[in-house]
Amino acid sequence: MKPKVTFLVPCYNLAHLLGECVNSILSQTYQDFEVLILDDCSPDDTPAVACSFKDPRVKHIRNETNVGHLCNYNKGISLARGEYIWLVSADDRLRTPQALDRYVRTMERYPGVGFICCPAVELRSSIETGLASYSVLSDRDTIFEGHKFLKKLLLANVVIASSGMVRRTCYEKYGVFPLDLPYAGDWYLWCLFALHRQVGYIADPMLNYRGHDLSMTNLLKNKDVRILVHDSLAVLWRTKNTAESIGAHAVVNKCREAIATEYARFVSGSHYIPYQMDMEEFEKSLKQFARTHDEADSIRANFYEYLGDIHFRLRDFEQAKISYSRGLQENPLMLKAWAKWLLLQMGNFGVHLRELRLHHRNSSESSLMARVQGR
Repeated sequence: MKPKVTFLVPCYNLAHLLGECVNSILSQTYQDFEVLILDDCSPDDTPAVACSFKDPRVKHIRNETNVGHLCNYNKGISLARGEYIWLVSADDRLRTPQALDRYVRTMERYPGVGFICCPAVELRSSIETGLASYSVLSDRDTIFEGHKFLKKLLLANVVIASSGMVRRTCYEKYGVFPLDLPYAGDWYLWCLFALHRQVGYIADPMLNYRGHDLSMTNLLKNKDVRILVHDSLAVLWRTKNTAESIGAHAVVNKCREAIATEYARFVSGSHYIPYQMDMEEFEKSLKQFARTHDEADSIRANFYEYLGDIHFRLRDFEQAKISYSRGLQENPLMLKAWAKWLLLQMGNFGVHLRELRLHHRNSSESSLMARVQGR
């Protein structure tokens, strides 16, 4: 008989943490599951640890050669028998025995939900260091309409990979991990699934997420930070293209705004990825991804406006004026950019007026976040 849930536990050089992860799964109150330990030809003691579990639901699957994390994930998906598939990295762990029960009950109640996630509490040396604030999306359990949730995802990957349990049919109908996105493959899938399905969210932090030097993000960053830059942009462009193909025009517009914002962050050096893109790289990337000249022109205009916004927040008002002017040269019909430029032309009084508006908006957002995190 097939299990309701398949846990995929990819492992490479994480034998010292594997037992903690698997035991957190075996301690779940909901027991209808299997655990596939996906050993990517790890040179450490992963086989010994994997074989130490006496529970017949735990299976050790070892690759003869190292195939890389994305191929390993996809192999696990192909072997999974469960209706729901939950990929939990060997360096993370479930934080409460009720996690799976809460997830399954929500998915069973809402068949339109494609995947479900939750916030996570970060770990350092097995000590909880606090809530990962970017993963907090609501102060209560919520079923998000997919396109509404996608708006959050277009700003950043707010879903911690190990917190996501996916309905098997999403992998079957929409796709598995793209092998050319080693940094942002999970982010792309969350966007893809949200484009087609609802998203479930459990407000209680059900996961411990571990940050350490051997994390995949750190390994890729140390190898070549431009991998992270390429993947971050590619996710937004591919989501835009998919939205176009299904006629989701409102999503297409949001994607273009997000793309322009992402470029502005990279060019200004204000992105959380430590890399500063020059204008030549920007134009080369825009030429690579944009489907038409009109699309490139539109994104370039918005890019200059958002670059101006960044300079304004940094109080570099002269550079902000220059950026707004360039944006208006690309598209004279951008009314917000005109308003921002005119306020700067008014000198200190105009700056003060705009800062009052920004302060009011930021205060409202901070108040909401405080209510969410203080629950």
